[in-house]
Amino acid sequence: MYDLHTHTILSDGELLPCELLRRMAVFGYNTVAITDHADMSNISSTISAIERVRSSAELFGIHLLTGVELTHVPPVEIPSLARRAKNEGADIVIVHGETTVEPVPPGTNMAACRCEYVDLIAHPGLITIQEATIAADNEILLEITARGGHNRTNGHVVQIAKQTGCRLVVDSDAHSPGDIMTKQAREHIAQGAGVSLEFIENILTLPTKFSL
Repeated sequence: MYDLHTHTILSDGELLPCELLRRMAVFGYNTVAITDHADMSNISSTISAIERVRSSAELFGIHLLTGVELTHVPPVEIPSLARRAKNEGADIVIVHGETTVEPVPPGTNMAACRCEYVDLIAHPGLITIQEATIAADNEILLEITARGGHNRTNGHVVQIAKQTGCRLVVDSDAHSPGDIMTKQAREHIAQGAGVSLEFIENILTLPTKFSL
């Protein structure tokens, strides 16, 4: 199993990176991205801190993806910050999408969809056909999220992805131990969002770009 969107005490999560990784391993995960919230103030320190637990992750049988979630930054800054993250060693760059429950700057989804250095748009809210079409062309993933509040628009995201060919992933956006999902919970999140049974296995399979 994979989870491409998790948080630790490096931002607003409750767990040390090692404890998160250990708990994920016990639940059966083999690929985990630690993607703590980042902006201009902490992007470099966050990447370097996560990278330092790579050997610990391997000892737990986890393929660690070092990442960041660019959060509430001005849309015009997204391209340069995403490029900087990649240049400094990030395996995955997430953009905190225009969820309907937070005041994310308008234009964030479009800026993320257009950026070659962005891999995933987290909880993209009421993403448009135009935005998702661009995301599909750039092989940017859209997230079905388990996070309360952010998950209000999961059904919309699935429908837009079906129309545009965007690849979907299921993530926890974990901040605490109780947020870590079982295999069955991941299936229920996908099914509840409107993913048909015939496509669930594809969505719950790690995208090739993040495989070892």
